[in-house]
Amino acid sequence: MDFVFDEDQEALADTVKRLLMTEMTPELIRELWTTPTGRSDALWSLFASQGLTAVSVPEAHGGLGLSEVEWALLAQTYGYFGSPEPLLDTALVAAGVLERLPSSGWRDALLRDVAEGRARVALVHPANPYAEDVHVAHTLLCEHRGALHRVDPKQCAWRALDSVDPSRRLFMLDWEPSSATRIAGREEAAPILARALDHGAFAVAAQMLGLTQRVLDVAIDYSAQRKQFGRAIGSYQALKHLLADVAIRYEFARPVLARAAAALADDHPQRAVFVSHAKLAAVAAAQLAARHAMQVHGAIGYTWELDLQIFMKRIWALAHTWGDSAFHKARVADAILGDALAIGPAQTFDLEEQ
Repeated sequence: MDFVFDEDQEALADTVKRLLMTEMTPELIRELWTTPTGRSDALWSLFASQGLTAVSVPEAHGGLGLSEVEWALLAQTYGYFGSPEPLLDTALVAAGVLERLPSSGWRDALLRDVAEGRARVALVHPANPYAEDVHVAHTLLCEHRGALHRVDPKQCAWRALDSVDPSRRLFMLDWEPSSATRIAGREEAAPILARALDHGAFAVAAQMLGLTQRVLDVAIDYSAQRKQFGRAIGSYQALKHLLADVAIRYEFARPVLARAAAALADDHPQRAVFVSHAKLAAVAAAQLAARHAMQVHGAIGYTWELDLQIFMKRIWALAHTWGDSAFHKARVADAILGDALAIGPAQTFDLEEQ
């Protein structure tokens, strides 16, 4: 397989990086922790003005009609800055669900609202034990006994739950399903929910790679500034090895994520396996980065004042969303041991017979 991002995709990611570098600062993240919603309408409007909420929405509904390949870079950039806004949940996961529902007045209008930044949409999926961001959602898409329902948040009751990551807003949701709320039966909803799971896991994997790079950058900067015995601690070989291990794990995970993005974009028959592989590789890299960055910082790494904790907590929280490691290892194992996935060099590199 020969895969590279083209100039337009790289340019789009660079534009988003410059935007977030200015707007999505650790100071803003800390400030949002203290607000009632933990979310910023001004920031969401800014994302919409830059077209981020419209990335996955079809052009017929006012969107950009781009694919998961573009998201592979955008989501990594988004993860690097640790933004708390549910952009990927709405603009990638929920938009993908809406796109595959039959055309209707409410569905088409909601897609346009998502594209223009007028609506956040929360998907309540059985892969996640708790609902996220229902307090700011315009619409809820909820699974119940395999069917999919459209629910008005005003008609629900919810109870807030604590998370290790103060940026996350989790809820126990109480709502009443009915024939009026059902938008897809069990058979129609099954492939839609399966693809939503793949989108969610892919979004987490991409953010994890961004967080890996951020934590690595923080650790490198600290090791260059912190001195002991008259030398920067980064000059000691033991610390170099710690950071090099993270860099290697990160580089090995990047092509795996790109493969998952291409599989999603092409609706590859084995996309679930590629997505699970990407999440496993990205989570492993991010967790190693968090652990080694903490060792580089020493005791000060545990303090509330350092920005390192913002990104470490996000790593810890995201690692178990959209399927934990046991779930994704089982998907990969079932595909390989069950002969569902063709293996070998010819399959890996798409070699053609001469």
